[in-house]
Amino acid sequence: MTSTPHPPRGINALIPTVRPTATPGERAATQLLHLREATVPVPVLAAAAELIAPQLDDPDPATRSAAEAVHARLIDAIKNATR
Repeated sequence: MTSTPHPPRGINALIPTVRPTATPGERAATQLLHLREATVPVPVLAAAAELIAPQLDDPDPATRSAAEAVHARLIDAIKNATR
């Protein structure tokens, strides 16, 4: 008997995955890039920006590009929320 992997469930079923072995940071970047609007406390935005920051130096250009886009959105959201 062979077992097949379970399909994604919950919110993971709604989020496109570039590849099945994506790191948590890559999955977070993919998820955040698809958001158009969300209400999130500023400390959570700051934590997310800090968590994604190491991916800004990733050797993979696609990961780095996604991280840069997400990081920029997070920083802009923090700036706009604290005005």
